Amino acid sequence: MALRSIDNTLPAAVQERPKKVQKLAVAAAVPAASPGSGKKKKNDENSASRPTATAVAAAVPAASPGSGTKKKNDENSAPRPTATAAAGEQAVEYIPSEELEALANPKAKAAGLVADLDSKDWVRACEALNDARRLAIHHAALLKPILEKVMLAIVKTMKSPRSAVLKTSIMACTDIFNSFGNLLSSASDESFDKLLLQLLLKASQDKRFVCEEAEKAMRAMAASMPPLPLLKKLKAYVHHANLRVRAKAAVAISHCASRMDIEAMKEFGMSALLKVAAELLNDRLPEAREAARSVVGSMHAAFAKEAAAKGDEDGPTVAASWENLCSLSLPPMSAQAVAKIASSQ
Repeated sequence: MALRSIDNTLPAAVQERPKKVQKLAVAAAVPAASPGSGKKKKNDENSASRPTATAVAAAVPAASPGSGTKKKNDENSAPRPTATAAAGEQAVEYIPSEELEALANPKAKAAGLVADLDSKDWVRACEALNDARRLAIHHAALLKPILEKVMLAIVKTMKSPRSAVLKTSIMACTDIFNSFGNLLSSASDESFDKLLLQLLLKASQDKRFVCEEAEKAMRAMAASMPPLPLLKKLKAYVHHANLRVRAKAAVAISHCASRMDIEAMKEFGMSALLKVAAELLNDRLPEAREAARSVVGSMHAAFAKEAAAKGDEDGPTVAASWENLCSLSLPPMSAQAVAKIASSQ
């Protein structure tokens, strides 16, 4: 059977068609043929048609009336803030507590304080928060009857997306703690619990200025409130799902433990407090673990002080009693870790 030869030669190069040039004007820009002329203008697709004066004029934005120059539209230039927005930002000031002066008409301010705190105008809400701070510092007797309502209103402002409102509300918490810390333990669970939760959440944020202000408020809370009621409130946050919330609660617990004597610790429960410290010792964040060591140190110091008051000043005896307390309250591994912390101090 005869085989057909295969031609492996490449085909001849095909002449490349000229590329079509992008037209600069629409068909309407092509001038129409004058009437009576027998010839039509040839439309060559390879030749670029010139834009007419009408098309060019339509492409250029019209200048504003009365302006001698045309307005330039630069998409890379940032828009300038309006006068209203700039005035609103400048109206809010973060005033330190020591610079807040007494109100000229405190009774009228106290009467409309809750309504002003609930205002949708964020500048007005900031002014009301500063008024609440002035009332707490200089007119505490007028703020005391409406304190719980004010605390609930402050909780709402702490959820505001406005940074100015958020920071001012946390500053208001600090001034309220400093003025009414000894009374907040008797406040309703609803108002204080919501306020405590918001402070822990704000102290756990990534925004540095919010976090620092919330930590300052929590230090004022731990220093002014009775430690035992506050410790009972903070205990619930040891098992919080948020790592940072647990760490901030642990720091507050350590502040409370440092202010408690042995009688207050016994009222809370020595075993219960040891269990809280042991759980925090195994936390993932170093801040929580360091706070747990501080709690153990405060407990051991109060325990040793009580032993010295009873006349049991012998070191080995006190150490043995402490280890016995740890072994009765905790599992073997946790008891050993807690006892080791006390012996190293």
